[in-house]
Amino acid sequence: MRWQIALVLLAAPAFTQTSTPQPPRDDVIRIQEFYRLAAQIQDQIWPKWRQVPAPLLLVTADAEFLTRHPAPPKEFIKVGEDVYTRPRQFRTDFQATFPAFGPPSVIVIGEPKNTLSKTSTPWICTVMHEHFHQLQNAQPNYTQGLQDLGLSHGDTSGMWMLNYPFPYEKPEVARGFKELRDLLLETVNTRDEAAFAKLAKKYLEQRRQFLAQLSPEDHRYFSFQLWQEGIARYTEVKSAEAATHYQPTVEYAALPDAESFSAYAEEARKNTLEELKQADLATWKRTVVYSFGAAEGFLLDRLNPKWKDEYFRSMFSTDSYFESKR
Repeated sequence: MRWQIALVLLAAPAFTQTSTPQPPRDDVIRIQEFYRLAAQIQDQIWPKWRQVPAPLLLVTADAEFLTRHPAPPKEFIKVGEDVYTRPRQFRTDFQATFPAFGPPSVIVIGEPKNTLSKTSTPWICTVMHEHFHQLQNAQPNYTQGLQDLGLSHGDTSGMWMLNYPFPYEKPEVARGFKELRDLLLETVNTRDEAAFAKLAKKYLEQRRQFLAQLSPEDHRYFSFQLWQEGIARYTEVKSAEAATHYQPTVEYAALPDAESFSAYAEEARKNTLEELKQADLATWKRTVVYSFGAAEGFLLDRLNPKWKDEYFRSMFSTDSYFESKR
């Protein structure tokens, strides 16, 4: 029942409503659709993904709404079956996943209009991206593995993941990234298999050279970001493509900003590769890893379709997948 209860409450006559905030009806429909879609496609993309809890905190202008959390904090008030609310604390444009209330990690996300997604279907695919972070975070060796990377330098807040002093503006690093980016795009976009094989071999060597110029710490940080955020964007695109034949509910299809999943699937990969064309390490800094890491995922799909079997066995770096193909 869960969010269906909230829909019933929202459809009730005005005189039955109280001062307790209720989740906006359109947002209830979107969240229901996310859980419905995820149940149908997630295990097609990553084995056993459905086993991971998927609590979600929706951030609206004045209130936040929590669902599917095993132990909602005491400051939340129950407003429906498995729906809890409290006054807003996070930014309305938030798109993140972290253990906001202790394990498990929670998807914390604003309404589409306030986020980069803007509309319903890209928003749901973004939630799939964040849901993949829940799969990453749920790995038994994830927390200890982060510590073992040795990159936090005493920061226990986790902000080092965003603020690590990577040499983005160092001329030779920025230049090397641009050359590698262009070669990656050429390789991924090549359809002729003979040409692809030659370009892929060249890419693997140039990738090795680019990473070799980094310090060991910088290398670990860049590889970690590609593993975590790049493959999350890859998963976002693959989710859109897996949803091509998904039949949404009547309520979702009736939303004024709902785009068919099949139509969006055609855009998702193209948009990521177009983004990569513009990615500039010196000015974009960490955000280049999203499109770059996703494109490397597309490349790995062609080099070794079974590469994902090793993803959670070789944590925090995708380097070994490329090295084994040199």
